[in-house]
Amino acid sequence: MINAILDSSFFGLVLTCTAWCLGCWIQKRTGLFLLNPLVIAVALILVVLVAFDIPYSDYNQGGAIVTLMLGPVTGVLALNIYHQRTLLKEYFFPVLAGCLAGVLSSVASILLLCRLLAMDSAITASLLPKSVTTAIAVAISGASGGIQSITVAAVLVAGAVGSIFAPLFARLFYITDPVAEGIAIGACSHALGTAKAMEIGQLQGAMSSISLCICGIMTSLLVLIL
Repeated sequence: MINAILDSSFFGLVLTCTAWCLGCWIQKRTGLFLLNPLVIAVALILVVLVAFDIPYSDYNQGGAIVTLMLGPVTGVLALNIYHQRTLLKEYFFPVLAGCLAGVLSSVASILLLCRLLAMDSAITASLLPKSVTTAIAVAISGASGGIQSITVAAVLVAGAVGSIFAPLFARLFYITDPVAEGIAIGACSHALGTAKAMEIGQLQGAMSSISLCICGIMTSLLVLIL
């Protein structure tokens, strides 16, 4: 019976969705910003796999279904920019400048650290798109010879850190302009940060969603040049 469940492609899918729902519930019940739903979901999945000695390959039969959704999500990002076109026109130059600064600082810091730590080219290529959303980051990493699993992990860490600490950083650096705050969050922590930006304010969320799309495009072009 158990083997039949594990062999089913729905096992990984159900486990992933259940862990995510539990993570959201725990975060809402506690109200603690450190208890990010994604972090909780990853931890719960790891605990289940280790506790019941379930091979990753068995889990990934269903997890791969979630991965298949990354392709359509990439196309939806373009639709997001279209829906926010009025805001983009109003703040075009601040958005462009903020996204460019975010992309350059992200890519430059990865290149510098990888060279200082003598990382090989595959690891460097895997980490370069860490600050863009998973759908775009995986494509960039694959085209550049990176390891996609490392890219996904780096994107999750960047998103979780941004989502958790964005309000703190805004207060620490006295960022009070909602446009600047939204652009910064979207440029550094993509979709996960955008979800947090939407909680902070409507304008922050809108600017963050625009920023994550434009940063994805800029990062794709910059990595091609490198």
